[in-house]
Parts: sequence; C-alpha cells; structure tokens
Amino acid sequence: MVLSLLAAASPVFGPQAFGPRAPGPQAVDLLDAGSLLSAFGALGVAAVLFAETGLLIGFFLPGDSLLFTAGLLCVPAHHGPVHLSLPQVLGAAVAGALLGAQAGYLIGRRGGRALLARSRSRKLHEGAERAEELLGRYGHAKAIVLARFVPIVRTVLNPMAGALGVPARVFALWQVVGGLVWTVGLVLAGYALGSSVPDVDRYLLPIVVLVVLVSLTPLVVEAVRRRGSRTANGGPR
Repeated sequence: MVLSLLAAASPVFGPQAFGPRAPGPQAVDLLDAGSLLSAFGALGVAAVLFAETGLLIGFFLPGDSLLFTAGLLCVPAHHGPVHLSLPQVLGAAVAGALLGAQAGYLIGRRGGRALLARSRSRKLHEGAERAEELLGRYGHAKAIVLARFVPIVRTVLNPMAGALGVPARVFALWQVVGGLVWTVGLVLAGYALGSSVPDVDRYLLPIVVLVVLVSLTPLVVEAVRRRGSRTANGGPR
C-alpha cells in the first residue's frame, strides 16, 4: 500500500524513476533486501524505511541491510541484474526515514500507547521498553539519534516520543540529524565497499549477514545486561 501511494503521488517516485523492474510477476520477500531492491528499486527503499520508522507494523523490516545493499548496487562497476542510482537511493532513503519518523511521532501523540497495548508482539513491547529507557537515560536528543541504529527500537521510539510528550521541535530536529547520519552513512558505506572491492557481488550474502549481525549487537548486549542485572538482584535466571 505504501509503495502504491508513493508511486501515484509523483513521477519522481514512480517506478520508472528508480530503474526498470523485471518483467512478469515476482514473489517479493519483505525480509530480503535483495528481493526488495530487485522488485522495487529505490522506491522500495523509501517505502520500507517509512514503514520501519513510522508504522508499528514495520519492526521486522530489514532497514540496515537494505541501505547497505542499496549502496553496493549503486557502484558503476556493478553489472548484476539490479543497478541503482546513488542520488536516487540517497534521496529515497532520506525521504522515507524522515517522513516515517515524523509520521510515527504523530501517531504516538494521537494514541501510540493504546495502539501498542493492542499488539501481541513480545519484541514490539520489549522495543517500547527499551525506547522509553533510552529517552529517560540519555535525554531526548541523544536517544532519538541513537535509536536510528537499533532495530525494533527505531520503530517504536518515534511513537513513544510522541506519547511521552517530547517537544515537537526537539523531536523534528534530532530525528532529522539521526535520520541523515543513519541513511547516508550506511548507503555510502555500501557504495564505498563496492567501489574498493573487485567483484564484491560474490561476497554480497556474507556481507549482508555481517551487517545484520552488527545491527543486532546493541539488542544482544542489552539482553545480556538485563539478564545479569536480574541475576545480581536475585531474580530468575
């Protein structure tokens, strides 16, 4: 649905502007960055980042690996079935991430806690707890920026910021800063690697797996820290 709305809104976001799609119907794997980029090109980057950062249903989407892979596919020397334009990918990534975060904030202000309470996803609720903890521990600015780099947390922090009454100007400023650093940084990191390593396509799968593992590191560290804290306090192991 998000893809259709973006495509219809303007020729700038139409499929033709983001590279040709392969003919015939395709089965798109929403969890696979390569599949998304092959089917939708840079348009898919905008839609996925909007959903992941703005809609509570988007917590499972592969934001980090999508950005990095999109950067790899922008390298001029890349001769695979999918080739993307670096300016288009950067524009789509920034637009999706910034608009998504702002939408999430507005959702939070208008009833984010009620929507979260209806969800049965354990991961989503854990992410909300982590987001609230970040806001309390680091303050609004640092928490909003850091959340961009933590899967699940970046999905729920924006609605939580709205629900907790973070000032709109403060949120807008720091979500733009965090969104630019996250999107541009990962896309350019992928582009730089693709430009410096010959035939990087051969190593695309292990590289993407490594990116996913690195992005999950904060969650693992936090889970270990919490378990150690519960153990030290005499709680259940």
